[in-house]
Amino acid sequence: MNPAPSPSSEPGAAGSVGSMSETPRELDVIVYGATGFVGKLTAQYLARVGGETRVGLAGRSAERLRAVRDEIGSAAQDWPIVVADADKPASLEAMAARTRVVITTVGPYTRYGMPLVAACAAAGTDYVDLTGEAMFVRESIDTYQKQAVDNRARIVHACGFDSIPSDLSVYALYRAARDDGAGELLNTDFVVRGFSGGLSGGTIASMTEVLRTASTDADARRQLFDPYTLSDDRGAEPDLGAQPDLPWRRGRDIAPELTGIWTAGFVMAPYNTRIVRRSNGLLEWAYGRRFRYAEHMSVGSSAVAPALSGLATGISAVTVGLGSRFFRLLPRRLVERVLPKPGTGPSQSRRENGYYRVETYTTTSTGARYVADMAQQGDPGYQATSVLLAESGLALALNRDALPDRFGVLTPAAAMGDALLARLRAAGVTLDVSRLN
Repeated sequence: MNPAPSPSSEPGAAGSVGSMSETPRELDVIVYGATGFVGKLTAQYLARVGGETRVGLAGRSAERLRAVRDEIGSAAQDWPIVVADADKPASLEAMAARTRVVITTVGPYTRYGMPLVAACAAAGTDYVDLTGEAMFVRESIDTYQKQAVDNRARIVHACGFDSIPSDLSVYALYRAARDDGAGELLNTDFVVRGFSGGLSGGTIASMTEVLRTASTDADARRQLFDPYTLSDDRGAEPDLGAQPDLPWRRGRDIAPELTGIWTAGFVMAPYNTRIVRRSNGLLEWAYGRRFRYAEHMSVGSSAVAPALSGLATGISAVTVGLGSRFFRLLPRRLVERVLPKPGTGPSQSRRENGYYRVETYTTTSTGARYVADMAQQGDPGYQATSVLLAESGLALALNRDALPDRFGVLTPAAAMGDALLARLRAAGVTLDVSRLN
């Protein structure tokens, strides 16, 4: 079941946006941070699938950008080089004015990202990133939401493995339930069933930046633990009681199909869940006012699975809870020496042999049960993420007539919805929804 209703039927969508009314731009997409590891993978992917898409490569060093262009090969030889630097806002403004969409891999975003958001919001240029930093997204909303709406810019955060599988799986479930007249979504659980690869150095750098900020800022720490911290209207959100980020549960308590396995809290749940809840709010609570969402990872069915479940959940909870208070005690240089560095990554064979598979279960207000099964080949933090990121940029640049008439600081589901679902399926990403009763 692959529902694909017209975009104009989305909640809050006043219609579609025609590209003829827009100011012409020299380029369709600019990859900012193209000399970094994920940036280069994204550019390589665009060279393979982009066809006539007008692409530019951006970063601080023209020499290094030319080297990347040469490495990509003939498909990229006419791509312009754009020198831009987060410390030079005028260069970001000039870059944003040249293109319909900026894809940025330059993080941690709390440190380097906000000037580019500002430039895109001012220029009416669409923007996609890989951030896993909730406080950066919160600042983006607070500072640039109105300007982005006024200038018809879509600022779309979380367009990699964090958080497209989460966001699009729930969106696909909602579409299926709505088409069946099966009511609103109630308890909805995302479960990582298979995973080979790792978090990218950039993702880990983002996570440490979140903990570093929360360790010294009480308001940031409060935001970290608020389930609706990314809401546009916190007071309008439903009061559903406790919604733990890192639950420890038996599979059968999530869905009968998971009987026999144990689950732990998924390490990226504290961020992904906020993105999904923001989507519900941006879609005028189309998923439902009693929509509850949690994320888990399977730890198997062996005799030691219950202990592994508790241990994994405990480690994640300690990392978030204690890290948000005591991270300031660790010297920055020590942390940066121990953790993987942004811009580094695994070998090609390891990237290609990686994969992920997730299942998202929901029960609706009429008692109907559904599962969304999403899978993708490629290391989740690198290869798979570069595809998700590039296809998000292409959806914004090339499928503008199929996008909802929605602007501002958005989520992937709210910004691109059906257009992105269609592109991901065409790119080899499996996302199927089945009714279970």
